[in-house]
Amino acid sequence: MAMTPRERWVALFNRQQPDRLVCDYWGTDEITRRLQADLGCKDYDALMIKLGVDRPGSAWPKPKIAHHPDDPQADMWGIRHTNINYGTGEYNEASHGPLTDMTTVEEIDAYHWPSVDNLDFSHIREQAASQPDRFVQGGGYEPFLLYCSMRGMEQAYEDMLVNPEICESILSHIFDFHYEMNRRIFEAGHGKIDMMYMAEDLGGQTGPLFSLEVYRKFLRPKQKKMADLAKSYGIKIFYHTDGAARTFLLDLIDVVGIDLLNPIQWRCPGMEIEGLVRDFGKKVIFHSAIDNQQTLPFGTVDDVKTQVRECAELFKGHRWICGPCHNLQPVTPTANVVAMYEAAHAIKL
Repeated sequence: MAMTPRERWVALFNRQQPDRLVCDYWGTDEITRRLQADLGCKDYDALMIKLGVDRPGSAWPKPKIAHHPDDPQADMWGIRHTNINYGTGEYNEASHGPLTDMTTVEEIDAYHWPSVDNLDFSHIREQAASQPDRFVQGGGYEPFLLYCSMRGMEQAYEDMLVNPEICESILSHIFDFHYEMNRRIFEAGHGKIDMMYMAEDLGGQTGPLFSLEVYRKFLRPKQKKMADLAKSYGIKIFYHTDGAARTFLLDLIDVVGIDLLNPIQWRCPGMEIEGLVRDFGKKVIFHSAIDNQQTLPFGTVDDVKTQVRECAELFKGHRWICGPCHNLQPVTPTANVVAMYEAAHAIKL
């Protein structure tokens, strides 16, 4: 009898062999809607079934307020957003950060920070329990991305070097909110939450975005505390970082204690699959490796299928979830997406 998507994820985390290669999906709204139309699927769930994707479920609190109390044009954090058209779709980008002009810790601390009390957790258990065939993800933590939106990206990176007190103050406020939010999610889930999403993009296309020293000073301690909270509830850690992140992997795996690494952008220096499998294959699940910068958008169907088979061979004997390296973009042909999952399902474990 075929396993459910949940059973496949559970098997990987338990170091057991699932009935087939586990598959996941990441895509922009534009390509997801197009795939639904092209493949005759009435909704997202039908598309996942059509493609044979083991997409996790989710459980998340609902906001009680839609905007920041001091700015009706901003979200709960005080960030204003603008839709930016890139030709084949749109991204919702931060366009105004409320902390941009602040120069002292006193100003930061006096800011009207959001309260966890403005979130509704009452439906979490029901939401998680309503997805018995899904591996349920609940809770999240990606502080520096939020920091950049509140402060401005250039200023955010400068703060780590020239305004360390301001940096620590902002990150502490963000941490305190998310720690309590995640604790309430885990409590409300009553054992139905399987995995939390933790992220910070630590690598760029060719190298690290931070020095290891800066990462260890500002980000790692709070990541570990958040991971420890999740693990105290028996919850696994899905960790996302783009790019050339090899510098940070020992810290993430051995100190923070992540269980899964996403994605494997093997075209980036240091992220070659052979080396990752050799050094970390016994410790983590590898998630996604099918290139969506070159192969998926611009390769042929045969190119895609060949890459899936090559990745499966390189990950053989280790735990790997097949999927695109990041969100599939609208320039990716439908045939290539279908080919990726067809090739994955044909792999013999």
